[in-house]
Amino acid sequence: MEAKMSDLFGSMVFNDDVMKQRLPHATYKEMKKTLAAGKDLTLEIAGVIANAMKDWAIEKGATHYTHWFQPMNGVTAEKHEAFISPDHDHVIMEFSGKELIQGEPDASSFPSGGLRATFEARGYTAWDPTSYAFIKDNTLCIPTAFCSYTGEALDKKTPLLRSMEVISRQARRILKLFGRDVNVETTVGPEQEYFLIDKKDFDRRPDLIYTGRTLLGARPSKGQEMDDHYFGTLKPRVAEFMADLDRELWKLGILAKTEHNETAPSQHELAPIYASTNVATDHNQLTMEFMRKVAARHGLVCLLHEKPFAGVNGSGKHNNWSLATSEGYNLLNPGDNPKDNAQFLLFLCAVIRAVDEHQDLLRISVSSAANDHRLGANEAPPAIISIFLGEELTEILEALASKSDYEKKQKTVMDIGVDILPKFPRDTTDRNRTSPFAFTGNKFEFRSLGSAFSVSGPNIILNTIVADVLEQFADELEQAEDFTVSLNRLIRHTIRDHKRIIFNGNGYAPEWIEEAGRRGLLNYTCTADALPHFTDPKNVALFRHHGVFTENELKSRTAIMQENYNKTIRIEALTMIDMVNRDILPAVMGYVSFLTDAALKKAQLGIAASPEKALAQTLSEKSELITSRVAGLAADVEAVPACRGCEAESHYYHDVVVQAMEALRAVVDQTELLVSSKYWPYPSYGEMLFGVR
Repeated sequence: MEAKMSDLFGSMVFNDDVMKQRLPHATYKEMKKTLAAGKDLTLEIAGVIANAMKDWAIEKGATHYTHWFQPMNGVTAEKHEAFISPDHDHVIMEFSGKELIQGEPDASSFPSGGLRATFEARGYTAWDPTSYAFIKDNTLCIPTAFCSYTGEALDKKTPLLRSMEVISRQARRILKLFGRDVNVETTVGPEQEYFLIDKKDFDRRPDLIYTGRTLLGARPSKGQEMDDHYFGTLKPRVAEFMADLDRELWKLGILAKTEHNETAPSQHELAPIYASTNVATDHNQLTMEFMRKVAARHGLVCLLHEKPFAGVNGSGKHNNWSLATSEGYNLLNPGDNPKDNAQFLLFLCAVIRAVDEHQDLLRISVSSAANDHRLGANEAPPAIISIFLGEELTEILEALASKSDYEKKQKTVMDIGVDILPKFPRDTTDRNRTSPFAFTGNKFEFRSLGSAFSVSGPNIILNTIVADVLEQFADELEQAEDFTVSLNRLIRHTIRDHKRIIFNGNGYAPEWIEEAGRRGLLNYTCTADALPHFTDPKNVALFRHHGVFTENELKSRTAIMQENYNKTIRIEALTMIDMVNRDILPAVMGYVSFLTDAALKKAQLGIAASPEKALAQTLSEKSELITSRVAGLAADVEAVPACRGCEAESHYYHDVVVQAMEALRAVVDQTELLVSSKYWPYPSYGEMLFGVR
């Protein structure tokens, strides 16, 4: 089995082992040297690599190649080109270095946020040699960046690579002060939550088809109250899906590691082993794609929406972020005695200060119409950004800030009270699932990301804000007359100035909102409130200083996010109106007709028909209320153009349209519980959440 696994893992990836085997030794050596120095490959070297890549791909069954890129719509894009080229009356298979390095897709129909006019079509894709090429659907996929004809980044990869270079450069300056000259990269392990439902149920729900979530639906008698799904035994179809998914991901070199049932019925999670942030981002995009593909093979549909079902847990994506050297050393590993690990404490303080100073950016990075349904609920952290460090680290920092002694906590042995069970050491600190940004041993877990998110955006923010603080630390320490004294003072002052962001308590407690306000922490409760601050002067200056975003690139992303927010709610509102008018109201009227017919027949026989009359009366009143509210929602949607500007529209959608949708849903869901299931047009929550066997 081990030999088979080694043959399977990475079998569809043009990875380092394949390059060693297929490239001339001199070419391979020159390529590695060039990449390590961060320089461009020559066209000659690229030509040799392209030819080897083409031969390998054809042997694997590939007939086409594509520059695989990630535009700002949050998904991936592909333009397939055949390897064939004409040769008189025949064709030959060709792939040049120029075709490897650069492509020219049509850029006019991708979101640009005003960077490009729709009539300006030219764009370029540029090979990213730091992420391996791979084969998918008989096509050689080459990870690439995507930019406009005028040079602006039109994708999520380019600014991510910029941010990785920035934090690597600043972290390296810090390490040199400790006598270490090594490269640094950020690493990420994104845990992916999702729902699986039966395709036959999905196909009968227009709301799931058009929006990814149920806009209507009464809660079932049983949801997740019994806590019997979390880590429960996998249902056969789900187990088969997971095994199939693992095989597909392993072929692509994706380190899918942990799988289990999540809290809500039909909810599950997949967690990979961490990788370089750029590679992890590519891998997560592929993971979401293959979740959908593999689910279809099993008669299932994978839902990646943040809140597909009201009343049960939504789905997030926990972003486990850290810093590692080229030697594999984790810079956020506190070691056996964190109090005496000055290097660790300095990097820890950099993260603390960065999160405190840039709460707005972290909140913005996880903002969307879908995630608004999830943040602050029982399964997700609140919208207020704070850091959980745990009892031990917090006490260490407090002692350092106050120059007091710290008594090291000793690990105690867990004795469960059964002699036959092994005794094991207890961690010195607990975990906190209500924290949006929690230190978990040797990394920070940013828990606020939505399930469908590309992890690129939050990691661009994390890399940039931490790099900014590291730069300021390095500027100060490089000029220090006494490094140790200056280091201690810097750590102490950072803790004192930014300890307000540290919170180890219950993030769900109402008292925390009041406490956070007293501390001066931000509380952007919805996307409409958060997004406008993306282009605040301090944020424009930050990204421009580090070369991660130009001002125009930042404005374009703000415009795209606001437009997506507005369009998402508009599509949901129109879908709800359509469902109610075309299916819900006719179903209710049909059932009322059935009840009145039954009452008349009973009356003719001299039988009392009070239950039928009472229910018919109640449903008639409900249908009148539904008719009134759906008309009100339609009027609200029609009134949106009266608002000027994306920001004003976003607030209108949040304050008016969403509220009208919730009011309409409330009465429809009440009505569903009164109408016979034979008449109700859509699968119920119970059918969908418990229908997979």
